[in-house]
Amino acid sequence: MTVDDAIKALSPQALKLVKNNYVIGLGSGRAATAIVRLLSAYLKKNNFSVKSIPTSLQIKMEAENGHIPIIEPDQIDHIDIVFDGADQIDASGNMIKGGGGALLREKILIGMAKKTVIIADETKFVKKLNKRVPVEVHPFARNTAAIKIRKLGGKPHIRLLERGYPFVTENGNIILDCDFGTIPNPRTLATKVIEIAGVMEVGIFPKPDIIYKAKENGKFEIL
Repeated sequence: MTVDDAIKALSPQALKLVKNNYVIGLGSGRAATAIVRLLSAYLKKNNFSVKSIPTSLQIKMEAENGHIPIIEPDQIDHIDIVFDGADQIDASGNMIKGGGGALLREKILIGMAKKTVIIADETKFVKKLNKRVPVEVHPFARNTAAIKIRKLGGKPHIRLLERGYPFVTENGNIILDCDFGTIPNPRTLATKVIEIAGVMEVGIFPKPDIIYKAKENGKFEIL
């Protein structure tokens, strides 16, 4: 059984957290995709009515295919639960997210949520964060933000598409993937980066409420 199979196997367990009339935030990536593809059947089985807020066009299309009602975040004042994945998780539960470029919208939804549920495979777990940190930056601040990130000890690289064009988020911004090496204090670093003029969001996220750790043998842990 592959990790993807393990994520699919644990998704029904995670969906048990969904109740009738919930507002559900839907993150991006393969874990969120697995949840969305099973959510439609779960709602029909339980005769639940919910509203969803996707963080990306990809997930929005998945929700549309499953006939899951979609609303905009400015139509509500809270989210009951958010389902999302992570690029890396440290021993304290701090996360690096934004590999798909939806970090700004993901952080907005998580900030509105009563409960955040993260689904990640066992390869994403480390003692200390050391993966490149995505930083969403307004194009006008491309160079100035990069200079200040270097002063913080980071090595920023603009994210490019296969043909060499800059990756542009759904918010019209660019992504600087920043190598800070091992990150001993993620929250302090996140605070310093977000204070840089032109930085819209940084891909360091705090510990969520629940983490499902998928394993290759088809089993999972709830952290």
